[in-house]
Amino acid sequence: MSYSNPDNNPFLTDADATPSRREMLCRLGGGFGAMALSTLLASDAQAESTVRTAYTLEPKAPHFRPRAKRVIFLFMNGGPSHVDTFDPKPSLLKYADQTPDLIKMAGQGNPGKLMPSPFKTARYGKSGIEATDLYPEVGSCIDDICVVRSMYTDNPNHEPALLMMNSGNMQPIRPSMGSWINYGLGTLNQNLPGFVAFCPGKPVVGPQLWSNSFLPGVYQGTHINNRETNPKKILRNVENKYLPQSVQREQLDLLQQMNRMHLSQHDHDTQLDARISAFELAYRMQFEAQDAFDISKESTATRAMYGEGEFANACLMARRLAERGVRITQIYYGDGQPWDDHGDIHNHRDHAKHSDKPIAALLKDLKSRGMLEDTLVVWGGEFGRTPTSQGAKGRDHHSLGFTMWLAGGGVKGGTVYGSTDEFGYQAVNNRAHVHDLHATILHLLGLDHTKLTYRYSGRDFRLTDVHGEVMKGVIA
Repeated sequence: MSYSNPDNNPFLTDADATPSRREMLCRLGGGFGAMALSTLLASDAQAESTVRTAYTLEPKAPHFRPRAKRVIFLFMNGGPSHVDTFDPKPSLLKYADQTPDLIKMAGQGNPGKLMPSPFKTARYGKSGIEATDLYPEVGSCIDDICVVRSMYTDNPNHEPALLMMNSGNMQPIRPSMGSWINYGLGTLNQNLPGFVAFCPGKPVVGPQLWSNSFLPGVYQGTHINNRETNPKKILRNVENKYLPQSVQREQLDLLQQMNRMHLSQHDHDTQLDARISAFELAYRMQFEAQDAFDISKESTATRAMYGEGEFANACLMARRLAERGVRITQIYYGDGQPWDDHGDIHNHRDHAKHSDKPIAALLKDLKSRGMLEDTLVVWGGEFGRTPTSQGAKGRDHHSLGFTMWLAGGGVKGGTVYGSTDEFGYQAVNNRAHVHDLHATILHLLGLDHTKLTYRYSGRDFRLTDVHGEVMKGVIA
């Protein structure tokens, strides 16, 4: 048996030398370790070769008949309070300033005292679903909405919870949900990105929330700063003012040919793949993107229906992108973590004021155009907030039970799925983890979350890792 002796040291004998890892695998277990390694490397090479042919945004067939063709995710970054929005709890008033045993036993440190919601409760729609008066316009659409009151997640801190909600993992090492959807289905319009993330600045974690990670670069999200409404400023690096399109096409073709030649000599170079795809997409976007982002082309009545402001503009642009074939659009409510109201929960009134009208307008606009039935709209944040007080008027982060809602796209409208306990502290009925939410979103898009995989670093990865169950009670 030969051993590694990289320096050819004449004084190093077989007895002294340290075997290499491969030599060790060959010796141990009668060589079965080496057999396993060769099989693993061969399967990786075959998988990477197979995946390479899929580096495209061309539409792909789903696993089964989809209920939704596209997704619009309204992300309330910072963590909206469920007990002050869509899961009102009368017991907070009945037991105000008390700390029930349930919370004492489950809490850590000083759990605080129960704080009633300062907002009034009302019943909305024919379904009579209860919610506070923070979202009256959305309440008028409640018969198209399924309110999921039994969400929970793994960590009550912003960074890991944001990553979990957006990628299914608490560390910034996995592809975002939008990238997985792009990878699984492609997009319906090759002149626009398949995945757009509107955010005026960046949330706490940043671009990792719409990252492709180890998926090919073509599936990454395109960040749009929606502080701008002028499409020429939004897409300032897309339009070429100096060369006609025919010359641009010739230049791009030559550049792409050179890139492909280089790529053939550098197997599985995802960064180069991303550059090649970005050049091609940037060229194509000149012809359609500026029109898609130009909300000035909407009627006065439509713009008035959505209202004014960054979030309203993003909702209107999202509808324009949806009808042009963009597969998934995510809208972050603001820069940083605006819903993080530790000091005064009354600030929720201001956040709702700027988001209620645009969200309702989006739902009604999609419905009037016959698009809501195949557009899945999702609302929520990374977690909820405590039913107990923090300080005098605020609420702390809360991961044990919170609310999100879904509308359109095959969802059973006018219903409530799951529940928290009487104080809104823990999810107790039909508990739904973030993995379950992801599995359900993929299911509505016609994708089996257990089969949407990508081989990387010797194993098959998926959005839901090894977890997740479809919430069948949400589906119409």
